[in-house]
Amino acid sequence: MIFLLLVSNYFVTFSLTSKQPLANIEIHKAVIDIQESACITAYPMIMDYERDDIVWVNVVVESAEPSEADWVAVFSPANFNASDCYSESDGDVEKAPYICTAPLKYKFVNYSNPDYVKRRQGSLQFQIINQRADFSFALFTGGLYSPKLIRISSPISFRNPKAPLYPRLAQGKSWDQMAVTWTSGYNIDEATPFVEYGWIGQGRNLSPAETLTFSRSSMCGPPASTVGWRDPGFIHTSFLDNMWPNTMYDYRVGHRLANGSIIWGKSYSFKSSPSPGQDSLQRVIIFGDMGKGERDGSNEYSDFQPGSLITTNRLENDLENFDIVFHIGNLAFAEGYISQWDQFTAQIQPVASRKAYMTASGNYDREIFNSGSLFSSPDSGGECGVPAETMFYVPAENRAKPWYSADYGMFHFCIADSELEWREGSEQYLWIEKCFASVDRQKQPWLMFAANHVLGYSFSGKNPFDGSFDGTGKGDLQKLWQKYKVDIAFYGHAHNYERTCPLYENKCVSTERHNYSSSVMGTIHVVVGGAGSELSKFRGLNPNWILYQDEVFGFGKLTAFNHSSLLFEYMKSSNGGVYDSFTISRDYKVVKPPL
Repeated sequence: MIFLLLVSNYFVTFSLTSKQPLANIEIHKAVIDIQESACITAYPMIMDYERDDIVWVNVVVESAEPSEADWVAVFSPANFNASDCYSESDGDVEKAPYICTAPLKYKFVNYSNPDYVKRRQGSLQFQIINQRADFSFALFTGGLYSPKLIRISSPISFRNPKAPLYPRLAQGKSWDQMAVTWTSGYNIDEATPFVEYGWIGQGRNLSPAETLTFSRSSMCGPPASTVGWRDPGFIHTSFLDNMWPNTMYDYRVGHRLANGSIIWGKSYSFKSSPSPGQDSLQRVIIFGDMGKGERDGSNEYSDFQPGSLITTNRLENDLENFDIVFHIGNLAFAEGYISQWDQFTAQIQPVASRKAYMTASGNYDREIFNSGSLFSSPDSGGECGVPAETMFYVPAENRAKPWYSADYGMFHFCIADSELEWREGSEQYLWIEKCFASVDRQKQPWLMFAANHVLGYSFSGKNPFDGSFDGTGKGDLQKLWQKYKVDIAFYGHAHNYERTCPLYENKCVSTERHNYSSSVMGTIHVVVGGAGSELSKFRGLNPNWILYQDEVFGFGKLTAFNHSSLLFEYMKSSNGGVYDSFTISRDYKVVKPPL
């Protein structure tokens, strides 16, 4: 993969390994050779937000000299020449690329037109979401590595490109607060953001919203700071306070313009959280590494994230059977192509607009060289956590240190950030212990730990480790799991499913495989990283503490029936079937803190 960087007024390139499909395009090598004999047309010209914010666009292409290497790219804004990215003050403009920004998506013309070369014409369909600007469609020849632009369509646009879109819910800093986050094209000097909400069928309340954004200079490196950059718009968050427990609310986001008129988003509904300790049926979805897919088949995503849409569809179809979602790291896999965050929030909107969608930080969200991450890799593509921390709210005290606790009825979750220092004596380690120690097990018997990187027992992925933790420092957390009797520790990162026996002092404390009683005092470690991205292969090692391993797209589901009965299931995304399960049954006295 080739990245473009401006250094001392000259453009230089360097390579990094990436699976992001947009990184396959060497866009900085593109040359412009407009051919009058070629034609590309897109319609409809105007897309109506009032009807839909996701539209299918038809694109028709004709070429006098067609080739199997011809492809169509979607650009937004519609004007994508180099002057939009670089100015004469940057240096020698003659040495600048003709095109300096990556498209949103692309397809080869023969994707749906196998006789394109013979007929010299073809048609494609793209799914377009509202992204605060107009769009154009560019016909290239020469493939992805030697692209030549031969024709550009007329611009098309949504009727209101700035419309408020893609609301995503999250639990606030207390169980009775709901955060509503959304994206728009309105800065606060143009319109005032707020949320209108209330009990379904009852009076309305208004709640103001804060507004954030980030700039190219906020990025830590390419491609996020170069070819992958796209203006993210404005991200608004409103906090709805004093929610009644287990109550249905409806809401819609809005922006009041200077003339007093209001631009409304669509209406949605959600059920507020149960109060801590409430004895009711409570169901939690947990997974990592889902990423995003393309419903129109663009970007050649089928080789990298084939399970992303399958999992999203399963959750959307199963909305009535769960209450809250934890996506524990590696969210969009944008890898520095900022436009993909809009694509991701649009993909999960059917779920996140109705259920609290809690997130954690992963390597593809945060890691980049010299960015303060505990690990050193180019995985975030220069994002260094900024888009993830801005696009999604988590109830952390500091967005740059996004570890947090969440109370949901009988559950107490401690969500760590495995990208930042967590070893004994660190700020995060002290917080993790405080999070464990703060739980009232009489109210919340089910204590859960989660992080993206596997910080416990696993033989998943590229770097398996055994229960001794020699040289890894991961044993620091084992002391806390054991001291505070953590029930389950969840991880993503490895793109598969794996479950251990209950472990204490590096040993299984039960020979049982599926049903654990009050006498079992150990932590079960579960990898739930198979939600969408390319599945990871196991290494064929089978220590005695591994009970179940599988390479299948899926997600975890926790069901608390009451204070003494918990069910975990690993659900297969394709059909919703249960692939693996276990139960925990016990009384409060077993986990009661010592006097």
